Amino acid sequence: MYRKHQFDLVLDAVSPEEASQAAPQVLAPPALPTLAAARQRIAAVRPGAYARTRNSLEGAVTGLSPYLTHGMVTLREVLAGVCARHALEVQHKFVYELGWRAFYRYVWARRGARIFDSLHPGPLPESAYARELPADIREGATGLPVIDQAVRTLYATGTLHNHARMWLASYIVHLRKLHWRAGADWMVGHLLDGDLASNHLSWQWVAGTGSHKPYLFNAENVAKYAPAPWHSPGTVLDTSYEALGQIALQPDPVAPEPAASARACPRIAEPPLLAAPPASLDSVAPDPQAVAGRDVWLVHPWSLGELPADLAPDTLVVGQYLSDFHLLWPWSRRRWDFVGARMRELAPLCWHGDAASVGRALKAARSVRCQSDPHLAPWLPLWAQCSATPGLFPAVDKPSDLFTQWWRRSTHGLRDAAELLAREGHCDG
Repeated sequence: MYRKHQFDLVLDAVSPEEASQAAPQVLAPPALPTLAAARQRIAAVRPGAYARTRNSLEGAVTGLSPYLTHGMVTLREVLAGVCARHALEVQHKFVYELGWRAFYRYVWARRGARIFDSLHPGPLPESAYARELPADIREGATGLPVIDQAVRTLYATGTLHNHARMWLASYIVHLRKLHWRAGADWMVGHLLDGDLASNHLSWQWVAGTGSHKPYLFNAENVAKYAPAPWHSPGTVLDTSYEALGQIALQPDPVAPEPAASARACPRIAEPPLLAAPPASLDSVAPDPQAVAGRDVWLVHPWSLGELPADLAPDTLVVGQYLSDFHLLWPWSRRRWDFVGARMRELAPLCWHGDAASVGRALKAARSVRCQSDPHLAPWLPLWAQCSATPGLFPAVDKPSDLFTQWWRRSTHGLRDAAELLAREGHCDG
């Protein structure tokens, strides 16, 4: 049956008043990549409306996820900003959804690279799922309006509402019999807020390899939460959850809709994913002479918040795009521009190079400091003294593989969000 869950949080979408007129039925990209824009969004959060309407594609969601992913603001800063205007119980839905993001980072810290493999068996053996997304999905031409609209929105904006992410993932895995990893890798490259823990573990939750059963949806669910152009009556989705459950257990994939040519939006080209920053971002190769004898603060794409208050005035701030990472996880041009705009504000010098060249260059510096992040965990500690991001939720006293376990332990004895903020949070870095 249908289960509610936050796929990289509903903090990922944008509010209805920001809907774009440039492309039909797609939501506008987040605001400019500035701290001011992030803080405006925090100030605009309406927790009551969020709790009531967050499951709707036109609901009062926050649009904060790209700012959180790229370290412009932290979970603690978000909750503190909201609590300055609204009194919240710790069990409020808004706080609960912040917990999902923290939980996925907790799982990543515990399991490391194992999050990129199935945590446990799903409905079918791994061999039952294909590893390549077919062209009709990539081109938004399945004939299912809900899927084709989701793909078009993803490409046009770099954002996608939580519910749409779940629908898209469920269709790909359980109806088309494609491995969750193929879908997760494809989606994260196009998302402005793509966080490897939240994205890949959410795909596992939908697939049933990270939860007790697969997530399924039907046409009735789409009609309840999405605008009319997304509705999919008369399709394979227009059936019961029991029937969909049987489909999920069958090894044969469901074909695209027979009337795909008539029902689908025109085929669209998948935007290219880039393994290196565009020339417009003005990055250069790592240069030892540029940092020789200097104190360096290293900025990376997941540490785009305010610079530390204790930096000496003569500290050189260096931005870093690491080719070792981006060859594995290329980005859309939209995301490169989002990150690059903020990086230029912070760092007068931006490098792009591999780990070996960065390491050689930084050896010439007097000292190197940076903010840690799991996306770059294999490399940052080799170059710099890393400081962790202060977390929001306290460390749990026992290993917790389920969110419900982790949530109960991390909020035990707390009544309101102010008490949570008063506690020392487990570091997120």
